[in-house]
Formats: sequence, structure tokens, C-alpha cells
Amino acid sequence: MSEPKGSKARYKTTNWAEYNAALKARGSLTIWLDKGMQWYAPSSGKRGRQHIFSNAAIQFCLGIKCLFGLALRQSLGMVESLLRLAGLDWRVPDYSTVCRRQKTLQVQLPYRASTTALELLVDSTGIQFLGEGEWKRKKHGAEYRRQWRKVHLGIDAHTLEIRAIEVTDNSVGDAPMLLELLEQIPPDEPIASVSGDGAYDTKACHAAIAQRNAQAVIPPRKNAQTWKATLVGAHARNEALRACDRLGRSIWKKWSGYHRRSLVETKMHCFKRLGQRVMARTFERQVVELHVRVALLNRFTQLGRPSTVPVGAMA
Repeated sequence: MSEPKGSKARYKTTNWAEYNAALKARGSLTIWLDKGMQWYAPSSGKRGRQHIFSNAAIQFCLGIKCLFGLALRQSLGMVESLLRLAGLDWRVPDYSTVCRRQKTLQVQLPYRASTTALELLVDSTGIQFLGEGEWKRKKHGAEYRRQWRKVHLGIDAHTLEIRAIEVTDNSVGDAPMLLELLEQIPPDEPIASVSGDGAYDTKACHAAIAQRNAQAVIPPRKNAQTWKATLVGAHARNEALRACDRLGRSIWKKWSGYHRRSLVETKMHCFKRLGQRVMARTFERQVVELHVRVALLNRFTQLGRPSTVPVGAMA
């Protein structure tokens, strides 16, 4: 029996015991400190002053700072206490070292490769930052030089882990960054589909998706016209346009699986739970700070995620 029109679907979590344990584990400090990590940097073999601390150590310090929303000095004090409680005699970098290394740090994003072809969901969101534009907005009015950072994300629909991230200013649109997101996926990893909203309905986006032999799940824009068949990716886009014209956009979205894109919006909500704004002042450090957030979220997801099914589908 079908549910009445307009009623909200109900779901049930089938692995509540495991998911509950994963939620509790997210509050454990031990999941972030790996006693086997390489804390000190190896010799580079080059002339000049060598780094004392490895990139993993700097990322660990920045992760604690981002996770608990602390200032840099307080974060390093917490790191020192964690090392002491773990019985490790590792040195803790000073705040000036962490601040300097943050500018050029290459953050390692942990993720699990999908067991099947990757189904990538893409979207973007805005993050506030403190700077000249924000100060003048508060002083002269809400719309004066309003600026923010745009975070472009691509997540795996199966594992719910963030696989690609790009950070730009608010003047950059969504569509131009899709190619950058796809380049972060290894070339030898198959991509089954790429789902995005109507902002990605451009010739460049469809061509980039077609070059990865993936299916574009992108609704055509309103008043869209048929593209020339010689364009790369035009066939799939024209078929979506015909389906929307004949069946309606609502039916096409259900048939194509477009509504799975809501998963990336949920991930963005989690992303902002770590802070509505970035604390770093320069663009390079802001990018690193946002990448550290992604590493934290992926670690949370790896601990466990819910497995939900519609109530009517329960055996």
C-alpha cells in the first residue's frame, strides 16, 4: 500500500548497536593518537635547516585545534597533556612552528576505496571568515563587501566519506570546480555516476564526466535546449532533457536516483558543526584548516555509520 501524497517516508536503523558504539567512540581521545605514527620528520637529505616534526605531527596538532575549537596555544597545551597521559616523551612543537607549517601543509585525507564503481555526489557551501570584509560588514552594514569562502565537496554515496575538496572565494561558481574535484579521484578508479544540481548543467561539466566514462545525474536547467550531438556528453544530457519533458522532472529525479544528492547536503551540515567560520586569517591557512576538517569527518565516518531502510521494506 502506497503512502499518501505528501507524507514523509519513515526509516529504521538496522545496525543501531554498532552505530551507537561508533557514536560513543567519536568522543574518545585515543582514536586520534596513534603511538605508531612518525612524529619526527626524517632527514630530507638537502642542505639547510631540517624540519623537526613530521607532517603527521603538525596535522595532529591542527586536528585537535579544529576538533575542540581551541586557540593554537591552548591546543598545543592539550596535545602535550595527551602525550603525557599516553606515556610518550615526544616533544610538542611551539605555536609559531605550527602556524608557519600550516601554510604549506599537505593534509592527508583518510578514506576507504569503494568496493564498487564510485558514485560521486557534488555540491558547495559557504563558510565565513574573519577579515577586512567581515569587519567592514559589521561596521557599515549587512551587505557591505560581504565575502566568504566556498567549499566544494565530492562524497562517496556508499561510504559517505569526502573524496574531493576545493576551497575558493565566493566569486567562483560551482560548475568550474567540478573538473578540479574529478581530478582528485585516482585515474584508475572507476566512476559510475556524478550527481549534482542544475548549476552543473554546463557543456564543460558534462564533457568532464563523459571523459571519466561516468553517468551524469544532473537535472537540465529550466528552458534548456537540446545540444548538438557532436558535443562530448551531449547524448546523456539530451536524454535527460527528453525524459524531463515527457515524464516530468519529479519522475525523472526518482528514476535517476537524483535524490541521493541530499547525502552531500547532510555532510555539509556535519561539516559546519565543526564551526560556522574558519579561524585562520590567510587564504592558504584557511584551505589547510578546512582540509583538516575533512580528515576529521572521514575519521568519524570510518568508525561506523547507520544502515537505514524504509519501514515498509523491513522483513
